[in-house]
Amino acid sequence: QVQLVESGGGLVQPGGSLTLSCAASGLTFSTYDLGWYRQAPGKEREFVAQIRRSGIPNYADSVKGRFAISRDYTGNPVELQMNALIPEDTAVYYCNAVRITNGIKNDFWGRGTQVTVSS
Repeated sequence: QVQLVESGGGLVQPGGSLTLSCAASGLTFSTYDLGWYRQAPGKEREFVAQIRRSGIPNYADSVKGRFAISRDYTGNPVELQMNALIPEDTAVYYCNAVRITNGIKNDFWGRGTQVTVSS
């Protein structure tokens, strides 16, 4: 059974930093593209960042220069370092693991961790 478990969320003041981590079990995470999405109240889930199996990252324009995604092949598979946080970053953040093999898509999600940016 595949499980993705996020951690590291919390309350932070504007301008502060948080690091989110995602622990995975039940899959060979090195074969997946790993990413982070977020959903703010009343809004749809949106893409934040992804790091491919190759290690190449990709970011939403809204977080470029402030967030950094990394993957660790020995411990927690993916982390999201969030700096210069603003209130608009407030959302539930979800870890995602996805791969397409022979036309079959495997797509897994965690339950999310709340990030609140407020003074």
